[in-house]
Amino acid sequence: MTKNADTLLLTSVRDALPALYPAAQLDAQYDRYAEILAQFRRSFGDGEIGFYSAPGRTEVGGNHTDHNHGRVLAAGIDLDAVAAAAKRDGTVIREKSAGHALNVVDIASLDPVAEEVGHSSALIRGVCAGFVQRGYKIGAFDAAVASNVLSGSGLSSSAAYEVLLGTILNYLYNDGKVGAVEIAQIAQYAENVYFGKPCGLMDQMASSVSGFVTIDFADPASPVIEKVDFDFASCAHALCIVNTGGSHNDLTDDYAAVRGEMEAVAAVFGKKVLREVDPAAFYASIGTVREKVSDRALIRAMHFFAENERVEAEVNALRQGDFESFKQTVIDSGYSSYMYNQNVFTAKHPTDQPVSLALALSAKLLAGKGAWRVHGGGFAGTIQAFVPLDLLDTYRTQMEAVFGAGSCIALQIRAQGGICVAAKKA
Repeated sequence: MTKNADTLLLTSVRDALPALYPAAQLDAQYDRYAEILAQFRRSFGDGEIGFYSAPGRTEVGGNHTDHNHGRVLAAGIDLDAVAAAAKRDGTVIREKSAGHALNVVDIASLDPVAEEVGHSSALIRGVCAGFVQRGYKIGAFDAAVASNVLSGSGLSSSAAYEVLLGTILNYLYNDGKVGAVEIAQIAQYAENVYFGKPCGLMDQMASSVSGFVTIDFADPASPVIEKVDFDFASCAHALCIVNTGGSHNDLTDDYAAVRGEMEAVAAVFGKKVLREVDPAAFYASIGTVREKVSDRALIRAMHFFAENERVEAEVNALRQGDFESFKQTVIDSGYSSYMYNQNVFTAKHPTDQPVSLALALSAKLLAGKGAWRVHGGGFAGTIQAFVPLDLLDTYRTQMEAVFGAGSCIALQIRAQGGICVAAKKA
């Protein structure tokens, strides 16, 4: 009976795949889902299984603005985290990610656990706690998970995982009624409070909502989210992510310093975040402010004010179909991140600069034709490039000659956020 049910489930999966992945990937994606299902059966046995998916994301504009309540432009992508999950009785969640040890979390207690900080089990407990705090239901489940969102890539594998957990709870215990914005907020809460990483909300929001979206975090409790209608396929460019091979594993302090220094400047004005500070007042009193914060904090504040305006300019350019202006703003954003926000390499390893190298090579290859910038949190990991299609093969070949085969990835934009792909009873 289980075999017949699995066959029916995979038939439903095949029908759903074209909405999520490019046509050239459909057969490979079907095989991927079949293997996740087999992984569930090996790990957990029988169960009433559903498939759930949450995408990674690409940050298009607004580098390090979200945590200070700024504006961002982002998009969901066709790389995702997928789970085969089934309800269980009791209070224990078991989660097995491909290539990782089994996570076993007893949600009878939802208090943070010190030993879980920095581990996936913290995110499981934290997402459950966030659901309960908002009045939603939680319960036990088993899940087999596989993700092709590159870890440390700036494509937010952690946000995809968090949104995936929220999506599972949403459909298993809340009839799919929890909104995408709330799931993103719960995911951020789990990462901040339980996992121990002081991230902003952009990653989770872009994963949960998806498509091209611009988000204004002036009021993080009620962010203003707008879809940006733009036919990217019509502009004859590829959106490339170049994975330079750097790791984010020891960079939590670097990320925290960006946010902390921006907020230190805001505090001089009696505010919590830079979005609450008038840029004109900042520049008028910068000499006085310098007596109270570091020079780097001042420069990072300058990045924030300019980057917040650039997001609006990027959105307007896309809506007007002015892709050339959009590309120039992307380049300006990249230089601001490099020179002012200073998140292209870490001061812990000043001679290790793969992101800087990738940007320099991109500038040489794409000058006057494409656009390039640091991608995501920075300090290591990836860059983003908008590459004319007639240069794509050349760009990919030269970048992969330096950073390795498969390091240059051309992405599609995904319209759906965290979803139930298919569900059949076993």
